[in-house]
Amino acid sequence: MVVLGDSLSAEYGLAKGSGWVALLEQRLAQDKRTFKVVNASISGDTTSGGLARLPALLKQHAPAILVIELGANDALRGLPLDMTRDNLRAMVRLAQAAKAQVLLLGMQVPPNYGPDYAQQFAASFATVAKEQKVALVPFFLKDVADVPNAADLFQSDRIHPAAAAHPILLNNVWAGLKRLLP
Repeated sequence: MVVLGDSLSAEYGLAKGSGWVALLEQRLAQDKRTFKVVNASISGDTTSGGLARLPALLKQHAPAILVIELGANDALRGLPLDMTRDNLRAMVRLAQAAKAQVLLLGMQVPPNYGPDYAQQFAASFATVAKEQKVALVPFFLKDVADVPNAADLFQSDRIHPAAAAHPILLNNVWAGLKRLLP
């Protein structure tokens, strides 16, 4: 299994081994599922960066499952939504051509981006998942960014989840991932 993500998956600002990907490895081991998990996440990565790196990752690791957690930095940089969707589609197609199942982790942007952009951005993930017939976690940061105590679940930068949020992120991913596991 390969996790292709950005700082949200790369343990930005966290002690090594405390992010949701490390917690996923632990859960898989507890469930006696023999999956090697490769965390190919890079802080600051965009869908363009992920797409550029993906062919080599697929060749090197030949994953049965690819988890795509990218897109937030596209939005933060104001990149065109069409480009983000096209990159997500291309990553899904590359993974499918390599016989990997895909789990797409949906993102949302803060309300200050405006309701139209926010709605279109969030819908991009559902659109790609439906078109490409892949599993989707509608909102990766559910129960972290959308709760009254959200400030307690983020680092001081208010962008990156604190260690306390990562078990919640894992539960969000697990809900979509468990259907893909043998």
